[in-house]
Amino acid sequence: MRLGLTKATVVLAVLSAFAFSALVHAQRGGRGAPAPPPSPRAAAPFDLSGQWVALITEDWRQRQFTPAKGDYVPLPLSPAARKVADTWDPAKDEAAGEQCKAYGAVGLMRLPTRIRIAWQDDTTLKLEADAGTQTRTFYFGAPQGSGGDWQGVSLATWDAPRAPFAGRGSGPSSGGSLKVVTTRMKPGYLRKNGVPYGPNAVLTEYFDRFDVPGGDSLLVVTSELVDTENLMTPYWTSQQFKRENGTTGWNPTPCAAR
Repeated sequence: MRLGLTKATVVLAVLSAFAFSALVHAQRGGRGAPAPPPSPRAAAPFDLSGQWVALITEDWRQRQFTPAKGDYVPLPLSPAARKVADTWDPAKDEAAGEQCKAYGAVGLMRLPTRIRIAWQDDTTLKLEADAGTQTRTFYFGAPQGSGGDWQGVSLATWDAPRAPFAGRGSGPSSGGSLKVVTTRMKPGYLRKNGVPYGPNAVLTEYFDRFDVPGGDSLLVVTSELVDTENLMTPYWTSQQFKRENGTTGWNPTPCAAR
């Protein structure tokens, strides 16, 4: 009698397990394991690829030309940074082979330049600039490389909803922003006239695309630079680029210290 009760219990347990499995399968719609998430390229809320030209609509004199020594307005420089900037000597940078100090990730997007953006693979975006012939690489997931060069290490994510300080527009960019955080940069210049940023600086950028009436597309890059050694407060900027339909105008040039 005890053995029969044990068999009945086992049979009941097995039937219960089959019933539970069937219920779970039905709740999943019979599809089996969930599909893996889309790649960052497939999940992109808007298209950044193509060639873009900088629109110098603010700080025109400081961005279009190399400012004079001592032209710091309106930068929130620390006393230590002012001392460094006051010793700026482009001839010394040229002699040291450091003509690219103003072409690092912090200063590059403020220069009068054209940029080309393309997917290097499904998890990596590449941004090339003809000013200084520089290349930035944005990694979704684990970044590659140890940094220490002008462009540092950039980690990218799709930021949704749209960053609260970004403007409003129409078109595919309404789904969010591309957020890029860059660290481990070689010390360089915030401006070409020797205004410094250090190796511990953190650059956070939000890339937004706006499709405007008439068929034009604009790229707005909103940036925050945090560098407690050289800046009294975070420094915010906004750069605008217009998408070009072709590749004309692309003019790779070497870095210039002056």
